[in-house]
Amino acid sequence: MENIDDLVARLAQDASHVKPAPPPFMLSLKWIAAAVIYLGVSLAVSGLRSDLMATLHNGWFLAELLSLLGIFIITALSAALLAFPDLHQKRLLVFAPVLPVFVFLLVMYFSWRNDSPPAPMPMHSFECTLSILSVALLPAVWTFYAMRQYASTHHRLAGSVALLCALSVGALWLRLHEETNSIVHVIEWHYLPMLVVAFIGMWLGRRFLKW
Repeated sequence: MENIDDLVARLAQDASHVKPAPPPFMLSLKWIAAAVIYLGVSLAVSGLRSDLMATLHNGWFLAELLSLLGIFIITALSAALLAFPDLHQKRLLVFAPVLPVFVFLLVMYFSWRNDSPPAPMPMHSFECTLSILSVALLPAVWTFYAMRQYASTHHRLAGSVALLCALSVGALWLRLHEETNSIVHVIEWHYLPMLVVAFIGMWLGRRFLKW
């Protein structure tokens, strides 16, 4: 009996201190703050579109930016919850991105309806998709890396939501940088590819978030 007591005492002394995981809200705030700084630096390097102040008077453009921002913030929170195996008992919040995505789709539909006569299409096309992907790469990497430190049990959904969060940063950057008002171009080369890549995030989540 004494040997067992000694063993228990020795194991207790050797046990390393485990740092508790931060709450999902704090975790998402860290990601949001890092992304805002990154977005600001990216815009400082690339420059803002020259007609930004005039374009902000367009209510549908402003609604597009705000709905994109909503997607970014809510997906960051959802991704933070998905990093934990029990979702912190907030399962409904995990699916909260459905709401801002729905609002965004409505905004783009009415923007398209109100784009009459249609604004001229820019000369480029897939370059916009590549630009969004390049800007979204760093936020995607740090989000996936941070999520690997925890124990997600919803790998596919976590990967898709995390990638959508990063892509929304790239989309915000491009809308504030690229001088185009063509809604058809924006839908075709900005947002539809984002949905495709978000689905690819399901495979990436299974590949990199499984433990």
